[in-house]
Amino acid sequence: MEAFTQLLADYGLFLAKTVTAVVAIGVVVAWVAASVQQLRRQAGEGLEVTHVNDRLERMADTLHGHLLDKRERKARAKRRKAEEKQRAKAAKLGKPRQASRLFVVDFDGDIRASAVTNLREEITAILQVAEPDDEVLLRLESAGGLVHSYGLAASQLRRLRESGIRLTAAVDRLAASGGYMMACVADRIVAAPFAIIGSIGVVGQLPNFNRLLKDKHIDFEMHTAGDHKRTLTLFGENTDEGRAKFREELEATHGLFKQFVADNRAEVDIDRVATGEHWHGTQALELKLVDEIKTSDDLMLAAAADKRAVYRVHYKTKPGVMERLGERAAAGIRRAADGWLWR
Repeated sequence: MEAFTQLLADYGLFLAKTVTAVVAIGVVVAWVAASVQQLRRQAGEGLEVTHVNDRLERMADTLHGHLLDKRERKARAKRRKAEEKQRAKAAKLGKPRQASRLFVVDFDGDIRASAVTNLREEITAILQVAEPDDEVLLRLESAGGLVHSYGLAASQLRRLRESGIRLTAAVDRLAASGGYMMACVADRIVAAPFAIIGSIGVVGQLPNFNRLLKDKHIDFEMHTAGDHKRTLTLFGENTDEGRAKFREELEATHGLFKQFVADNRAEVDIDRVATGEHWHGTQALELKLVDEIKTSDDLMLAAAADKRAVYRVHYKTKPGVMERLGERAAAGIRRAADGWLWR
């Protein structure tokens, strides 16, 4: 009996040591995995700066290589070499730069304005190096979305204006609703002829499944403190009072939107344009919603021709697995929708 008891004690001690060792190994493995994941995330994030002038010059060189004869190519190369030598000499002597810089940032908006995460980093970086004669070009594309999200995006752009940095918004395809809320912050708005501009309005919609639940004899309960904590619901029975309050909130938000546009573009007849309608670029020019009909490519090419340094600034984040899957699914849906619309 005593031997058996000793055996159980030894086995219990062995089991305890084994469990302790397994737990310790598990903790170490989890810590290592978390550290590696964090390092990967950090390695995948950071500011990317592209010298647009170099890209444009390479494209021109490629085309000139096919169009010019040997003598003309040689003369062009000689001029380029002399210009580069002159710039290097000026930099060595510490001479001030001759032209302002153009920083280009992109904003491709979704309903949550999730690109604001990158935008705030890009603007923070630019503000640390920009000088008063520099300019930021925002290449904007958005159909709008959540009011508070696009309000934050517009606030990020106001940081530039408040710092005295000139901001130009270029709309090549679409800046509607929250997208136009962002655009109107700019000192200047340019748009392509058929870009969609405007949609200064607010919409709120949701389905209601209350009748379906009643038909299936399913009860739904919701308890709130405060008369207007919930106005309309998905599953409860909506009331006329709740609907009226919901419309009141929409009108209040619309009023804030109108005032924001009017404050930033005093020349606009806000009652004329704040109807929720949208217009193409040339029509928007007549309504003073934009200042000029041009594309972002026109602006960058003109800046490079004026010997201004053009830099594209992009804060890169490494997307997670679910985000990548979501992006692929969204891209597939867009392609299918585009194909259906084209047919």
